[in-house]
Amino acid sequence: MRQIIAFINLTLDGVMQAPGRADEDTRGGFQHGGWAVPYQAMASGGELMMSTDTMLFGRRTYEDFYGFWPHQGDNPFTDILNNMPKLVASNTLRDPLPWQNSTLLSGDLAPKLREIKAGPGKDIVILGSGDLIQNLMKDDLVDRYVLMIHPLVLGSGRRLFADSGVPATLKLTDTKTTDTGVIVATYEAG
Repeated sequence: MRQIIAFINLTLDGVMQAPGRADEDTRGGFQHGGWAVPYQAMASGGELMMSTDTMLFGRRTYEDFYGFWPHQGDNPFTDILNNMPKLVASNTLRDPLPWQNSTLLSGDLAPKLREIKAGPGKDIVILGSGDLIQNLMKDDLVDRYVLMIHPLVLGSGRRLFADSGVPATLKLTDTKTTDTGVIVATYEAG
């Protein structure tokens, strides 16, 4: 059975908002966008990307990735992201989605994802998409969390595990530390 893996950049205080660019997500007046860039930890995800063959996005993250990645030229991630199948959870977007290999999942997401997980293929990775992850946690659909915990405290911003979130018991299965001090912690859902 395929697994759904959440692959997330976090600060020590749990913020996941806008790790890549200053203008990535300014909701709530967030002014710390691009905080993960100096740590160059995304290279740690290469191994994970090889074990997956599908990406799962919420609407906001899909639109952000589509607005950026298809236009990055020689970046090695561009071809991977363009060619990989993308599942997009949204009740506001409409078909056809503009980014190649994208499939819209609207309505009740849980039964659709259970069917996809039971089908053929490698694991499914979620990049970003904090609201989606929180919704999937309610239906016990996230199987693994790969958290890249950066040695940084921001004090504000959207967090992966919200105060009103779903309780979860996780089992630590692997840790690595990058040269820049990022801890890559892998947890299996209990």
